Amino acid sequence: MSILLAVILPVFLVIGAGGLAARRGAISAAGVDGLMRFSQGIAIPCLLFKAMATLNLGQDFDVRLVATYYTGSLACFLIGTLAARRLFGRDWEDSVAIGFVALFSNSLLLGLPITERAFGSGSTSANFAIIAFHSPFCYAVGITAMEIARAHGHPPHSIPAKILRAIFSNALIVGILLGLIVNLAGLPIPTVADEALDMLIRAALPTALFGLGGVISRYRIEGDLPTILFTLALSLLLHPAIAWSLGSAFALPQDAFRSVVVTAAMAPGANAYLFAAMYGRAMRVAASCVLLGTALSILTAAGWLALLP
Repeated sequence: MSILLAVILPVFLVIGAGGLAARRGAISAAGVDGLMRFSQGIAIPCLLFKAMATLNLGQDFDVRLVATYYTGSLACFLIGTLAARRLFGRDWEDSVAIGFVALFSNSLLLGLPITERAFGSGSTSANFAIIAFHSPFCYAVGITAMEIARAHGHPPHSIPAKILRAIFSNALIVGILLGLIVNLAGLPIPTVADEALDMLIRAALPTALFGLGGVISRYRIEGDLPTILFTLALSLLLHPAIAWSLGSAFALPQDAFRSVVVTAAMAPGANAYLFAAMYGRAMRVAASCVLLGTALSILTAAGWLALLP
């Protein structure tokens, strides 16, 4: 209970405050959208830029860490896609959208603040190493699978261009790439620019969490309950279990092990719904998974944290 109160509950109270404000009309739908555009289009890219620019690549980047997290992520995508098709009778395009829900954990808005609150700000280097690959990997997998499912005679050579356009139009990915360029080139960040970045960074996670609550408040859990529960079991239980097993097998350092398990245990992120909406497939399942998964992760994340050293 102390873990729940001290670490997880404050994060979800901010999300809940955003949801309550949106429901009560204290902030309009346009205001919520503005907060999310600010946080995801400006503040969080600045956060990722600074993190990537100052990351010690030789010390913090570990192939074992990336392999541990993304093996579990890809396994959940494949199982979710095949189960949606074979077990729940969805067509291939719906199935890919459902698989994407199991693929895309909320590594940034939930995984990062929960890891920081649980283990301290110095314990999040592995989180940023995971986040650096998260959107590029997930969108590359999801878009590739969806475009193959949608091909129906279209030339396969058009698929790579669609994937690249979708990836490099994402502000989060642009922030990551620019930060890596600065890091690899050894370029200093001027003091004035660094202080301005820090001001934006301090606003990034609170505004994103508050805005996420406003976005979630728009959805209702409707229908397809077996599909929703199965997909959430992959996200909240199977993915962290795989991460725990592989992290133990690879003998990950303690901070990296904690980060990979916590990140894998997070609910599906809002991008899971955005991906479904982009293709107009399985949107109700995706929205319900984001809503119910975020609520359930209060309990499941507390359980995984209690098991961690």
